[in-house]
Amino acid sequence: MKVTPSSVLRNTFGHDIMLFDGQGQSTEYRLITEFNVNEQPYAVLQSEELRKEKDFAVFRVTLDEQGEPMLEHIEDDDEWETVSEIFDEMSFPEHDEW
Repeated sequence: MKVTPSSVLRNTFGHDIMLFDGQGQSTEYRLITEFNVNEQPYAVLQSEELRKEKDFAVFRVTLDEQGEPMLEHIEDDDEWETVSEIFDEMSFPEHDEW
């Protein structure tokens, strides 16, 4: 599995991203990190509510018809687990014991 850095969202939106739910309510998210897994981009975001819960939201990054990045929920459990584990490893790398 090839994991590489990405900056698609950061280059387009900066560090803060406003997302809207199905009822049109907006929530501001902080872009924590972006990375590619086998050339598929993913993003980890955190709202103030998620920060208080020490939790994160993980999204797949795709491009719309105009080439603008957009976020998709990850529906596949295996894909979500893989991406979440990669983020955990990036955040809390294992250190070799002496």
